Amino acid sequence: MSRSLNYLEMSKKIKVVVTGGAGFIGSNLVNLLVAKGFEVAVIDNLSAGRAERLPKEVTLHVADICDAEAIEPLFDGATYVFHLAAIPAVQYSIEEPVMTNEVNVKGLINVLVAAQKAGVKRLVYSASSAAYGDQEQMPLVESMMAMPKSPYALQKYIGELYCRLWSQLHGLETVSLRYFNVYGPGQSSEGDYALVIAKFLKQRALDLPMTVTGDGEQTRDFVHVRDIARANLLAMTSDKVGKGEVINIGAGQNYSVNYIAKLIGGPISYIPARFEPQNSQADNSLARDLLNWSPELSIEQGIEELKMGSSS
Repeated sequence: MSRSLNYLEMSKKIKVVVTGGAGFIGSNLVNLLVAKGFEVAVIDNLSAGRAERLPKEVTLHVADICDAEAIEPLFDGATYVFHLAAIPAVQYSIEEPVMTNEVNVKGLINVLVAAQKAGVKRLVYSASSAAYGDQEQMPLVESMMAMPKSPYALQKYIGELYCRLWSQLHGLETVSLRYFNVYGPGQSSEGDYALVIAKFLKQRALDLPMTVTGDGEQTRDFVHVRDIARANLLAMTSDKVGKGEVINIGAGQNYSVNYIAKLIGGPISYIPARFEPQNSQADNSLARDLLNWSPELSIEQGIEELKMGSSS
């Protein structure tokens, strides 16, 4: 049985580093860590993140994970590291494979080396369900062979392998969390690669039809960002992980894009399909067993909360 968590006791004088901590998922995690009493240092180049997302208690280092010399001293005294900094865009990685590889792979290696040198106890890596690609069976289980369909998916999968290798070679505890489709307050609605729920909400706020790619019957496993943050905290403390395990973090249910549009409500405009897996659904039983984690917010609850927030 995993030990009980007494955050107020364990967080005394414990330093935590969060790369990409000013981003959508990172800032939600940072706020949770601060609420639990940890000393939090954020490393973010602010290319996508925003400093105003961070609570005043946080130390923000504006630095790039691709600059190993700049970031190395920022890990001194840290006990835990959460690595979220990345360029998380499938289509963009197809257009810019070299640049995204520089951030998503070389940047991770720089963080692993810095954490190792600083004597960090554990690193929690933000991986991606994109590593699965198209599989014949659902739900997706961690034991399935990875079948990346984009440079981004391949880069995030390579990151999992590097984390496991660092645990084996250097004794740095690591665990990789494969996020499914994350949504929630603060998600981006801008650009060609915006998250679908955020994009739909913005289109409705502007009284525009929601643009659905293909026939809209492609399915995704949507997981709320607060559930993602909680999974990270549990991965930091669980005594059942630390050897490079890969764990799905998803709701365990998948819904079509058409259903999401129906929940938001309003007219729909169908546009050409894009290159992406047809279906995605997590088997989250390993997260339940190893992290004692399960999702708390349903997609209906999460979207209703976002609709109320956008109308206020």
